[in-house]
Amino acid sequence: MKVILFGASGMVGQGVLRECLLDDDIESVLAVGRSPGAGRPSGKLQELVIPDLARIADHAAALQGYDACFFCLGVSSAGMSEARYTELTYDLTLAIAKTLAARNPGMTLTYVSGAGTDSSEHGSSMWARVKGRTENALLRLPLKAAFMFRPGVIQPLHGVRSKTRSYQLFYTLAAPLLPLARRLFPKHITTTEQMGRAMIKLARQGGPKQVLEAADINAI
Repeated sequence: MKVILFGASGMVGQGVLRECLLDDDIESVLAVGRSPGAGRPSGKLQELVIPDLARIADHAAALQGYDACFFCLGVSSAGMSEARYTELTYDLTLAIAKTLAARNPGMTLTYVSGAGTDSSEHGSSMWARVKGRTENALLRLPLKAAFMFRPGVIQPLHGVRSKTRSYQLFYTLAAPLLPLARRLFPKHITTTEQMGRAMIKLARQGGPKQVLEAADINAI
């Protein structure tokens, strides 16, 4: 299986990349981003740097022949207008996904959304509406399969760190408590390892649900 990964330098992306590199069934991983940083390129890992991801169609030829896309790219809505958040979340994601679908109709795409996403697109929460609109549009694309991941709290494992200082501070302070919290609240907490392994399994075997909450991710 050949995989394209977006957001490899982020917390979730780091965890997903680790699982991809450890999985013997994955032949290659192409990490696509605005700047280098996924890790040292090797026989299995290659990087494609596209400073303006909105122009990804210009690089479509390099994105052909892949079996799966793990889309872990995202931004916080804090302090953003709805128009700007839509541009970075909906517009950019769909530009990328449409380019991939045109070149890889047999691809499975997994999109990291978030717990509380609003599939109706009409709720009171701005970020949830935009995420819901994004999910709905992705599910309509002509792909082999598409899965929407809606994790709640994600525990970083194996040295994975968040690039957002406030998030990393939270994970550092909460680290001693998260293993217990996972046992007490398994429906709300997952890990970077479980996220990556679930994505790989769905790309390989498919699944009965297209929208998956933390409990579904852990079960897979």
